[in-house]
Amino acid sequence: MSAGLNLPPAPVVEGAEHLHSGKVRDLYRLPDGNLLMVASDRISAYDFVLSTPIPDKGAILTRMSLWWFERLADLVPNHVVSTDVPEQLRGRAVVCEPLSMYPVECVARGYLTGSGLLDYRETGEVCGIPLPAGLEDGSRLDEPLFTPATKAELGDHDENVSYDAVVATVGEERAEELRALTLEVYARAEGLARERGIILADTKLEFGARPDGTTVLGDEVLTPDSSRFWPAQSWEPGRQQPSYDKQFVRNWLTSPASGWDRTSGEPPPPLPEEVVAQTREKYVEAYERLTGERF
Repeated sequence: MSAGLNLPPAPVVEGAEHLHSGKVRDLYRLPDGNLLMVASDRISAYDFVLSTPIPDKGAILTRMSLWWFERLADLVPNHVVSTDVPEQLRGRAVVCEPLSMYPVECVARGYLTGSGLLDYRETGEVCGIPLPAGLEDGSRLDEPLFTPATKAELGDHDENVSYDAVVATVGEERAEELRALTLEVYARAEGLARERGIILADTKLEFGARPDGTTVLGDEVLTPDSSRFWPAQSWEPGRQQPSYDKQFVRNWLTSPASGWDRTSGEPPPPLPEEVVAQTREKYVEAYERLTGERF
């Protein structure tokens, strides 16, 4: 079993059947057949769930997703049925409809960084899409790209794949729909974020199908866990950008201060208090800047 699978026990929810725990979320089935999706304060990095939680992270992710779902509702329906949840989970859980999830991570990139940058440096392409020479870490792309990935098992890496691989998985008509919806959602969100002084560099979306075949946006959407948010005023290609996401945690883990060897297979050490506090601040700041609401 991967060392990254050391998940704490899921909370017991009266009357609900625990189905699954992922890196961040716990999923339950309710008596009426709907699902209860609970966002924990767990944080993952480098395919490990860290032993140190980030206080309020689950609540921030939930509120941010709900805010975005409202602003995307005219583009694509979402899976949220209700926010009326058991008191112990209030603010960090939603009731959602069950969907047949497509086995594709739908990624939109407006800027070159992360795994896309690694692919580009090796091949000059991202997910089989050729890009111009001379791009750097943080370069803005001429147009946003649909760069899908496979959904990995917990503890494994998602792997970037070509559009043709998506067609082979879900069929041409559905693949075209997923690409179009992903890029529409990205365009809407990128514009809203830019108005608020934030660059949405990339984002990962998950879609599923209702029994009648309608495609629905599920999971979480446009949070610091599933997206890269950068302060617009300090954007400068050619270096790693300051960010409002968990890059802060990744940077500490790979610094000499952590003493952790990423290649060892050993789980990362606990996060120090100051890294926890600053990571929480990053999540709160992203939420407040984007929504204009106080957390």
